[in-house]
Amino acid sequence: MSNLFDLLVAGLATGAIYALVAVGFTLLWQTSQTINFAQGEFVMLPAFLMLAAMHAGAPFWLAIILGILLSMILLGLAFKMLLVDPMMRHGVLPLAIATMALAIGIKEAVKQFFSAEASPFPSIVPTGDISILGHAVSLQSIGVLVVAILAVLGLTTLLNRTSLGHQMQAAAQNPTVARIIGVPVERMILLTFLINAFLVALASLLITPIYLAKFSSGEVLGQAAFIAAIVGGFNQVRGAIAGGLLIGVLDNLAAAYISTQYRAAVPMIFLIAVILFRPQGLLGRAEERTV
Repeated sequence: MSNLFDLLVAGLATGAIYALVAVGFTLLWQTSQTINFAQGEFVMLPAFLMLAAMHAGAPFWLAIILGILLSMILLGLAFKMLLVDPMMRHGVLPLAIATMALAIGIKEAVKQFFSAEASPFPSIVPTGDISILGHAVSLQSIGVLVVAILAVLGLTTLLNRTSLGHQMQAAAQNPTVARIIGVPVERMILLTFLINAFLVALASLLITPIYLAKFSSGEVLGQAAFIAAIVGGFNQVRGAIAGGLLIGVLDNLAAAYISTQYRAAVPMIFLIAVILFRPQGLLGRAEERTV
């Protein structure tokens, strides 16, 4: 029973990180019909930017700020201006292929300029265990879960309780009408890309101390977050959050009770079942599009 409790807590912590990345998938799709297949590499890269800043002599807190700012410039602004905008006029499929190529390019660049070996990364939360209901629980797991929950709550508050958030939702739901009523749609779309860059940088900061800084870590993270977004509902932020938590718990339980070799198969099987019986996702809404 104690082992199950530990697995659930660790699964929720991992799932909260998946949720952050999945929310980015959802936001980009809602506002610009962009599916970023380099999202996993976007999570991997900020950790190396922070490590590079620390190697240059910056303290950890300054490296975090620099890493987040560089991520928002490179993975938010530059990504939209230099890749998404030019490719979007050619359609969704060319853009999807371009983001796949970008993923390979980022991975190989990190391998070439940083290291092919895994590097340790400092944690923003203390290590050790605390007792909860008589169970020893990792402080790192609790810290990751709390930070991720606060980030998600902050995002949902922005979207649902502020004028800026309402403009972002209007731009996502109907850009044409939003422009007529005076919403700066292009600015809202750019803001979405910047928020996605912030979320992936935060996810990188949370997950890298656990799994180390590796050039190949983006593949697993991107796949898990993509599955979470589809399972929860690709057009709903709340669905991405629920899907991330669910996939994180399923992944941990599968590794413990089935096999570490086939742990990735369980979320995939669950994904297939969702696509077959509820293709819009568990919390998503059905969409109709003119082709």
